Amino acid sequence: MTDLSTRDWLLSAAPTTRRQARLGALYQGWLTFRSNRLAMLGLIILVLLALMAILAPDLAPYSPTAQNLADRLQPPSARHWLGTDALGRDILSRIIWGSRVTLFIVGTVALISPIIGLLIGTIAGFAGGWVDQVLMRITDIFLAFPKLILALALVAALGPGIVNAVLALAITGWPPYARLARAETLAVRNADYIAAARLQGAGSFRLLVGHVWPMCISSMIVRVALDMAGIILSAAGLGFLGLGAQPPLAEWGAMISDGRTYILDHWWVAAMPGLAIFIVSLAFNFLGDGLRDVLDPKGGAE
Repeated sequence: MTDLSTRDWLLSAAPTTRRQARLGALYQGWLTFRSNRLAMLGLIILVLLALMAILAPDLAPYSPTAQNLADRLQPPSARHWLGTDALGRDILSRIIWGSRVTLFIVGTVALISPIIGLLIGTIAGFAGGWVDQVLMRITDIFLAFPKLILALALVAALGPGIVNAVLALAITGWPPYARLARAETLAVRNADYIAAARLQGAGSFRLLVGHVWPMCISSMIVRVALDMAGIILSAAGLGFLGLGAQPPLAEWGAMISDGRTYILDHWWVAAMPGLAIFIVSLAFNFLGDGLRDVLDPKGGAE
């Protein structure tokens, strides 16, 4: 099958099999995403970030924890491309190793929070009645507190550390997903195909898993992608306050905290990790906008 015939087969307006329809939808989504240059830029940046995290031992020119007081607070140069910090540690190496911490935090929080929100939101919307009222009032209580303030309180109770920071961000991040999942569930729970499946003997669990959850997935993916930047900033905020990753582990927020004392005379110590946070956050926003165009064209048009 030639490339032209393959493309025509994928873009056929009358697919003959379910497999052809699914592959055609994926291909059309990819064409829409690829046409968004900013979304492609965000994807490229995030792919490079992932490769940087995976290849950190090979890419980092120095150890991220090795101290050399003779080279402390050196400006960017051919020897240290992004300069050194107050302990003589190479900033580029620490940023490269810190990308692992960033991806761990983002990946874990982005996995836990939407799942919790999906479960609570779909159960509330599908069950209705007092179940809906109780679950939504709990959600409202969490939404009443600023997320970062609540995360700070949880980390203070659990103790500083990257694992506790991830748990705090995940626990405080689920309410918006629950609200979104509930709205999606309310829109489809009385649909004809749900009633038909119920008449065929499908139970509530089967209806949720097989019919309601798939309808919520696309909106959840878009929301997660758009929330990634906020997760990174929240994690950096915890690190800046000393409640996230602990020394000597390289973490971008903690690096900014270490450099704030020297911000006027040795700007690169805080500016370089801040620039890394800015670039990655912007990339996630670009990616989220592209996914919204693909998965939620109506919302993207608005």
